Amino acid sequence: MDKKNKNYEDSRKVINGIIVELFKNILTIEEKSLKDRGIKDLSITEIHVIEAIGIGNRKMMSEIADILEVTMGTLTIAMTKLEKKGYVVRERDSRDRRIVVCSLTRRGVLAEKIHRNFHDEMIDHLMVDLKLEEEPALIQALKNINAFFIREYGGKNDN
Repeated sequence: MDKKNKNYEDSRKVINGIIVELFKNILTIEEKSLKDRGIKDLSITEIHVIEAIGIGNRKMMSEIADILEVTMGTLTIAMTKLEKKGYVVRERDSRDRRIVVCSLTRRGVLAEKIHRNFHDEMIDHLMVDLKLEEEPALIQALKNINAFFIREYGGKNDN
């Protein structure tokens, strides 16, 4: 194996290790961060439902299910839990009783702000030592891996 191939293989091993560790840890770290900030009764799945609803929005159940790429049945179970915990409110549309519209309570808004703050801190920390000329390469690398996952395994590209 020549030096070029050895460097390539070494880089592949390092990148693979980083990605595996990142994927393994990110959800548990995110959940721990929320608990450390006072949101102790929400799972990551539930916080992502709250995120999909959004602050100041009223969204139909079908819209939320589409955003999260889950069935209406799965979403209904999550929404029932969130409603019991006081994070969301579900209401029937006054003009069409078949439509259920969801919004965040004050508690839901607070949870979403804390969650958004976690993401902001994560990105700020990532970029603090990044040189301006390195940003496009990082963005392109992240786009490439996201495109690979979408192409090979399905999903949406929201960016």
